[in-house]
Amino acid sequence: MTRIVPAIFALALGVALAVAGCGGGSTQTASGESKGGHYGGGSSSAAGPGAASVSVASVGDLGKVIVDSEGLTLYYFEKEKNGKSACYKACASAWPPLTTGGAPQAAGGAESSKLGTSNRKDGTTQVTYAGWPLYTYVADAKSGEDNGTDVDSFGAAWYPLHPNGEKAGE
Repeated sequence: MTRIVPAIFALALGVALAVAGCGGGSTQTASGESKGGHYGGGSSSAAGPGAASVSVASVGDLGKVIVDSEGLTLYYFEKEKNGKSACYKACASAWPPLTTGGAPQAAGGAESSKLGTSNRKDGTTQVTYAGWPLYTYVADAKSGEDNGTDVDSFGAAWYPLHPNGEKAGE
């Protein structure tokens, strides 16, 4: 009996950590589809724990672009249409989607009217900006990097967005 209790505790801890890593306001890998193809107004739920935050930072020669809460550049995928994700499996491993556990929040120059969400097939909610699902790039290790700008990967090019929702870089 004394060996079973620690084993159950370890199993429960592992499950809790796995569940915590599947949602929240960090980048996650997954795939899915749009909740309505619009970007005005965002999610109808109130901001809560794990709500993603999008802000603006100056990045290299791009000027001001939208970034996540850690200052990592956020990208959109030109292959996507109507707010629906076209980035799955290997694509989502290289370009992790920005997911949220509540209504995404605009900060530091990001426009809240351009924030929205899209439901992904795995049940997570992806943040959108100006109708584009948002992603980070695994080759960006720290804030201020934009190694994914104008990268042709998984069938189309990737670009950051200016706060007004227009394409940055090329």
